[in-house]
Amino acid sequence: MESTNGRNLALLVLCLCACYALAFEGKEIPATKFGQRVAPTMTFLYCYSCGYRKAFEDYVNILVKKYPQIEIVGANYDPPGINYYLSKLIFALKIIIIVSVVTSVSPFTCLGLNTPGWWNHLQSNKIYACMMIFFLGNMIEGQLISSGAFEITLNDVPVWSKIQTGRFPAPEVLFQIIDNQLQFTDNVQENPDFVK
Repeated sequence: MESTNGRNLALLVLCLCACYALAFEGKEIPATKFGQRVAPTMTFLYCYSCGYRKAFEDYVNILVKKYPQIEIVGANYDPPGINYYLSKLIFALKIIIIVSVVTSVSPFTCLGLNTPGWWNHLQSNKIYACMMIFFLGNMIEGQLISSGAFEITLNDVPVWSKIQTGRFPAPEVLFQIIDNQLQFTDNVQENPDFVK
């Protein structure tokens, strides 16, 4: 009786972990900017798994010195298509397998199948098995979400794409792009006849 309750509890934990990994994605509603005088915003979307966070931080340090009025935002570039969802699925499977190994709950017996020998080997070497499952899962996830992206937008207007150009922008080129963009937006004047 107690063994059945333990298995049911372990299966419940496995299902909750899988649902959390697949279902919850942080979605924010952007604040409206209508009627507000807002500072220019530069957004960097970079491939975190490619190690481009350091490049982002370097660009931030350079840009803050030259353009202190610009607000700079950085985030991970989520790959388009099925790769993103496959990486979420791999994450959920990784967690389910690790929890199954740690709790000694065999998914094969729950499904009414014979337990294979390799599963018994995982059960006898739990620490090694969990480490290998974790690192192998992370490697597969990293390959799926690796996009090589370093996308830059200024006020929601794309100004640079590493995916299209295949390279990072030189700081001088980025300065020129920003100067041109800011010059364009500063030249837009309000209509004096507009009723507020």
